[in-house]
Amino acid sequence: MWNDYELEILYQDKYLVAINKPSGLLVHKSMIDRHEIYFAMKMLRDQLGMWVYPIHRLDKPTSGVLLFALDSETARLMSEQFKEKIIQKKYIAIVRGYTKEEGLIEHALSVKNDKIADKRASDEKESQEAKTEYKRLATVELPHAVGKYDKTRYSLVELTPFTGRKHQLRRHMKHLSHHILGDTKYGRGEHNKFIREKYNCHRLLLHATELKITHPYTNKELVIQAKVDDSFANFINLLSGENNEK
Repeated sequence: MWNDYELEILYQDKYLVAINKPSGLLVHKSMIDRHEIYFAMKMLRDQLGMWVYPIHRLDKPTSGVLLFALDSETARLMSEQFKEKIIQKKYIAIVRGYTKEEGLIEHALSVKNDKIADKRASDEKESQEAKTEYKRLATVELPHAVGKYDKTRYSLVELTPFTGRKHQLRRHMKHLSHHILGDTKYGRGEHNKFIREKYNCHRLLLHATELKITHPYTNKELVIQAKVDDSFANFINLLSGENNEK
């Protein structure tokens, strides 16, 4: 799938480069997916002909803005921005049910250890504070029975995380019982099956739309945005066409 795939570059200067990471692509080599031979860091390095340094991560099934530095000092400076929580990130997702118009999720999350990478780490860690703001953008009701309901309702939401816990957005939406569609780990199997069979959608419907940073050398605000792929866009069009709410 990824052989000869050209990554979409959203922004580039001599210090930073940002791409629109597609769903299903790892950010870097991982022990969890040892069989994978393609990952964004190597593909971008080969595409640019220079070494790149990942600044943050996106889950493998999540798409959207992914930032890299082009030298180690820039990587250090940008990592400090993430640690100091002055980076602003926005996502969109399609979830089951009608959410409230807006809300703030303050629900602590337990530390999730990777079975392979963290096999020697202690499981006895306290839950960590986690905060996510959400805003409903649109809704749709479909005349299809899924599970025990005769009709199916979905919402398009904008998500703004204020902390960076593992799988935070996916776990927070599960906490509200508004599971993200296509989430095979925290979602609802009957809805995942429905979107695969009815709409040929085989991805997690979570996308990092925007990353707002301060440039490490000019000190100017830099806003990087990424468009969704066709599979995600089809669902947005579905919500825009019926029972649309802004």
